[in-house]
Amino acid sequence: MIATDGSELAGKAVEHGLQLAKSVNATVVVVTVTEAWSAFEMASDIESGKRDAVEAYEETARSAAQAILEEAAAQSASIGVACETRHVNDKKPAEGIMDTAVLEDCNLIVMASHGRRGVRKMLLGSQTAEVIALSKTPVLVLR
Repeated sequence: MIATDGSELAGKAVEHGLQLAKSVNATVVVVTVTEAWSAFEMASDIESGKRDAVEAYEETARSAAQAILEEAAAQSASIGVACETRHVNDKKPAEGIMDTAVLEDCNLIVMASHGRRGVRKMLLGSQTAEVIALSKTPVLVLR
């Protein structure tokens, strides 16, 4: 399984994961996760006059996930790797990644990391670190 958020860094993990899958003739599941809407953001949007803020957030998340997954599927097809895509919504990324790995019976999770350490990691959090620490599926991390 390859986890991606559509960023440039995650794109490198997608590329590497697809090449790895090709070399061992594996099928790939590409997953992207979108978090649940934030009550604070929704309140701010509503105060600024936006109507249906939750619905707008969810549509934006769906659209972004679809674009991310379509790009990964196109890359996969271009090198001849069988690929399925999954969008997990309303979960923390680490949780969605690990849940998908179990549901899809994956034997490896490929994902990227910024390589933050110390206070920066503590302040910013790390979905990759959480997956490494809690996943029962082996994780290949690309920086």
